Amino acid sequence: MSAGTKTAAARFADIVGDTHSVQDSASLAAYTIDARQPSVAVRPGSSEQVAEIVKRASVERLAIVPVGARTKLAIGLPPRQYDIALDLTRLNRIIAYDPDDLTLSVEAGVTLRELAKVLAEHRQLLPLAVPFFDRATVGGTIASGVDSPLRQYYGTARDYVRGIEFVTGEGTPAKSGGRVVKNVTGYDLHKLMIGALGTLGVITKINFRTFPSPFETRAFVANFDTAERALAMRALVARSPVTPITMEIFSPGTADLLYSAPPAQIERHAIAPGLISNDSWSLTSGVAGTAQTLDRCEAEFRQMASQTGALGTTVLGPDQIPGVFGRKREFIPIALASSSAATILKVSVLPSRMKDALAEIAGAARNNSLRWAAMARGVGIIYAALLPDSLGDDWCARTVRTANQIQVSVARAEGHGTIPWCPSEWKSSLSVWGADPSDLPQMRALKAVFDPHGILSPGRFVGGI
Repeated sequence: MSAGTKTAAARFADIVGDTHSVQDSASLAAYTIDARQPSVAVRPGSSEQVAEIVKRASVERLAIVPVGARTKLAIGLPPRQYDIALDLTRLNRIIAYDPDDLTLSVEAGVTLRELAKVLAEHRQLLPLAVPFFDRATVGGTIASGVDSPLRQYYGTARDYVRGIEFVTGEGTPAKSGGRVVKNVTGYDLHKLMIGALGTLGVITKINFRTFPSPFETRAFVANFDTAERALAMRALVARSPVTPITMEIFSPGTADLLYSAPPAQIERHAIAPGLISNDSWSLTSGVAGTAQTLDRCEAEFRQMASQTGALGTTVLGPDQIPGVFGRKREFIPIALASSSAATILKVSVLPSRMKDALAEIAGAARNNSLRWAAMARGVGIIYAALLPDSLGDDWCARTVRTANQIQVSVARAEGHGTIPWCPSEWKSSLSVWGADPSDLPQMRALKAVFDPHGILSPGRFVGGI
């Protein structure tokens, strides 16, 4: 640690207190990003302290990475510079909640699990059912842009985040949007913060629209001998009066993950034996409504499954739904726990192109003798888990070839493929963010406006932003 950094660390302790400024190497190891460890971690207790920390870091040209529960730190490229871990977990208050107006305002460090408990008391929900749900914070979830099975019905965070307060790279407090739609004017600058990995600002507070919880739900699983048949049913559902709240398709081989030891540690609810099979493609879907509505949906679901050649159809009871939903939500951590070299691709295509994308994933993995499993959302998002046996050079080469082939193929189909999770040792060989987007110059211009000295998560985002 340089003398300059030591001086800065002491000044940060003056802001947050000695007990909330960490400098010993053993404690700092928990904040490591791709083998890079900060010189200090500070835990502010207010947005005012956040602004003061960032302002001082800007003057000293010290690089900051905002962190929460640290469940998403593996996403993105290694930071070019990493001096300060800005731990926001002390910003954990619910600022305002009006169940009648369906409005909610929370600090960035509130955990999703705690927030779900509060909302459940008023039979409401926030559709942020994302991976690592039990530990993830609201701020980290928004900054990482990770999606949820519930996006099938509720959309992504961009659809229900009403406003965000943040601190710019110069330490200036800023806000965009409001608590309710009628108070939102001007540009939706807060939407730039969603998925930006903290490169444009440090999120301190978020305003949401909440939703009523369904009184009753029912879920279905239909198994097929081919991906084409499963996708044909997805298309039928999309054209039908049925409006599912979730819809995912699992590839053969996924059962090896969902019924293995890691899921029991990650998701406590069990999944019925044989529900998902290694020998078939499984379409899982959930609906909500009155008993009469659910009966009608079940009848239509069975008819569509029969029409598309399903091998079998299962209706899940209330005690079975949490296990299946939990494993859909936690597919990524389950896959990561199954292999030390697990590499997760996120493929975005039009739903009409999903068949070709899944065929390309299967072919690329087969050509390189890689185990794989995929979860495809009904909206055109595919998470493909490549599962090498080890971190050895040969396995790295196979994984790189497979990922490159998939990304090139998807780009030809006017889609996009990124690699949110992979071994840190392999990031220099993989195209983590895929091909540079055409609007990269505009993205860099925005970065220069929000963070002129480049101190916020430098190098972690698209194009090395």
